[in-house]
Amino acid sequence: MEKRILGLDPGLAIIGFGAISWNQSQAKVQYTTVKMLDFGVIRTSADMEMSQRLSTLFDDLHTLMDDLQPDLVAIEKLFFYRMANTIVVAQARGVLMLVLGQRKLPYVEFAPPQIKQALTNYGKADKGEVQDAVMRELDLDEIPKPDDAADALAVALTASFQL
Repeated sequence: MEKRILGLDPGLAIIGFGAISWNQSQAKVQYTTVKMLDFGVIRTSADMEMSQRLSTLFDDLHTLMDDLQPDLVAIEKLFFYRMANTIVVAQARGVLMLVLGQRKLPYVEFAPPQIKQALTNYGKADKGEVQDAVMRELDLDEIPKPDDAADALAVALTASFQL
């Protein structure tokens, strides 16, 4: 059984995305394989009006869903300390949730400590440890860039561990 999982690291200026394929054999001895399909970012410019930035995210997220055809979307929960930043990211996240709702796509959410725990067995791991785990789990030669894309792959992997 194969599933495509799309991980998203929400933001207004940058939304990181990472898609993986999760495949479990139906043989007597079950085993699971996970491989990276794609990763990258969706960007909006700070020079654009807020409504235009949100509209760009809406259109680009629909295109991303068309291209990757995910079975499940995994999203990093908001985790900020500055209220001003939280509000604009929440607006972008609202657009993301609208796109998922329109497409009737199932989703799961994980807080940053949950992702760190799933990948490193330590909920307070640093970014480098998480990136190393992403490389190891996906058998990659280098850390995906930019960091937002690597973070999105970590979110997708966290979801795959729960299947």
